[in-house]
Amino acid sequence: MVRNVDVELLTKNIKEMCIKANHYLAPDMEKAMREACEKESKPLAKQILGQLLENLDIAGKDMIPICQDTGMAVVFLKIGQDVHFEGGSVEKAVNEGVRQGYQEGYLRKSVVGDPLLRVNTKDNTPAVIHYELVPGDQVEITLAPKGFGSENMSKIWMLKPADGAEGVKEAIIETVREAGPNACPPVVVGVGIGGTFEKAAILAKQALTREIGTHSPLAHIREMEEELLQKINEIGLGPAGLGGDTTALAVNINTYATHIAGLPVAVNMCCHVNRHIVRTI
Repeated sequence: MVRNVDVELLTKNIKEMCIKANHYLAPDMEKAMREACEKESKPLAKQILGQLLENLDIAGKDMIPICQDTGMAVVFLKIGQDVHFEGGSVEKAVNEGVRQGYQEGYLRKSVVGDPLLRVNTKDNTPAVIHYELVPGDQVEITLAPKGFGSENMSKIWMLKPADGAEGVKEAIIETVREAGPNACPPVVVGVGIGGTFEKAAILAKQALTREIGTHSPLAHIREMEEELLQKINEIGLGPAGLGGDTTALAVNINTYATHIAGLPVAVNMCCHVNRHIVRTI
């Protein structure tokens, strides 16, 4: 049976999600940060993690953004095939939600309308929107405001199949090493392996929204996630790049089928706030 959904419901939820995601750390991220602080053996690194946690507490209590870079809104929509939107354009409704959220939440507007002319749109639109059709009559909204300190440290590698798993691991570790303190560690490392040039990048972005502490259902990928997290933390970069045990909080890897001649690998870096929020309507 077809379910009618007014696009105003999208606007309302996305407005609220923009404000919440920028003021409150996602529960999985807060848990990972507190556990990292408890386990950290280096005094300076432990102090920095403590200060980051204090910042999070102040942000939530006083309704101040977690970070001054409130990001470019990335929206993933999983739309049930039995949903019929009414009342206007889905894209316009999403962007209106972002506009209202960033205006009413007093969030920094960081989007320029043209990448070369660099004129600010003054409302943080347009968002980057990804659509996926799925069975059912519900709409799952994932919002991930993405700051560009870490985004700028991301990379895509077009490896050769002969590079294999070891080549993939080296590419990921090298990306984190080159990012250094610029990605605001401790980081979450989103990785996409497979597909094509653009598919790998989307896989990596989606990987950042996966709950911290969960792993790929594929045994060999789970092992790679765990191995890479250990090796990245052994780099010793640490919180704020000042040394320590905690360079990364998680390595999340998503995979997809690919061509016999290719091995695309995208590494999407995200800072310690890794803002993401999910709602179903």
